[in-house]
Amino acid sequence: MSEILTLGIETSCDETAAAVLRGGRELFSNVISTQIPLHQKFGGVVPEIASRKHIVNIMPVIDEAIHKAGVELREINQIAVTFGPGLAGALLVGLSAAKSLAFALKIPLIAVNHLEGHIFANFLSAPELEPPFLSLVVSGGHTALIKMTGYNSFELLGQSRDDAAGEAFDKIARVMGLPYPGGPEIDKLAKQGNPDAINFPHPKVAGYEFSFSGLKSAVLNYLNTAQMKGEPINAADVAASFQRTVVETLADKTLAAADEFKLDKIVLAGGVAANSSLEKTLREACARRGFKFYYPSKILCTDNAAMIACRGYYQNTFADSTLNAVPNLGL
Repeated sequence: MSEILTLGIETSCDETAAAVLRGGRELFSNVISTQIPLHQKFGGVVPEIASRKHIVNIMPVIDEAIHKAGVELREINQIAVTFGPGLAGALLVGLSAAKSLAFALKIPLIAVNHLEGHIFANFLSAPELEPPFLSLVVSGGHTALIKMTGYNSFELLGQSRDDAAGEAFDKIARVMGLPYPGGPEIDKLAKQGNPDAINFPHPKVAGYEFSFSGLKSAVLNYLNTAQMKGEPINAADVAASFQRTVVETLADKTLAAADEFKLDKIVLAGGVAANSSLEKTLREACARRGFKFYYPSKILCTDNAAMIACRGYYQNTFADSTLNAVPNLGL
């Protein structure tokens, strides 16, 4: 079992990625072709452009992943591919490539949920990690708290009712004139500001649900009011205060859930896991409570195929040639 070679394929948004994994945690290659420079001039991902670029990139990226892994394509035992959530056109490019290869090689095809893949990135960064644990998944499109009791046992405790945390980061960054992607730019700018300068309201949502649309509106109102009055705006203070409010909201609910369900391992996942303030806040809070804290390496925080291959390895179901994209797939 440990010698199984899995080819992972990921094309859910604007990253064309392929990876080769041996067993569940030995990464042989992880190739990512980013489209960020292509979409920057538009201030966000343009779905049609993303799909067309995936078509150009997909086979060269797969070839490079196989080459870097030092294996032959015929040695691959199974293919894991993202089938949702994501952009429909982008997902279909990866699915078409995966289904074609699986058919030609006569090997199993595994349909992977992109969000579950983000959680499994932690198994690659921390080989000693085992369920059960609590996972906070924070990305551009999703914010969710998940209790994971086994490799294929997930319980969704709560998720965002409107804007995801990453989406709020990107929208505020865009209004402030920061380049795409906005999340890392807010994080960078916040380091120069005072997080206590502006008292933005913390979202008030019951249980383990999240809501960031109200906070986003509060920041926009602050910026618009200052502009109308001709008052100076300290962009670094705005970024730091906004980021502090988001991070505190995420951390408070995560720690409350860990206490309630008596879980002493907390796993951070998703693109926003790369946010330095969120990582630092959770790491320090876990240290105070005696919890173990895990988060992926930076390259495994963003969309990648290594996490898809890892999720596929531990999944016990296979797909057939009728597999289709599910853009709004949930956990």
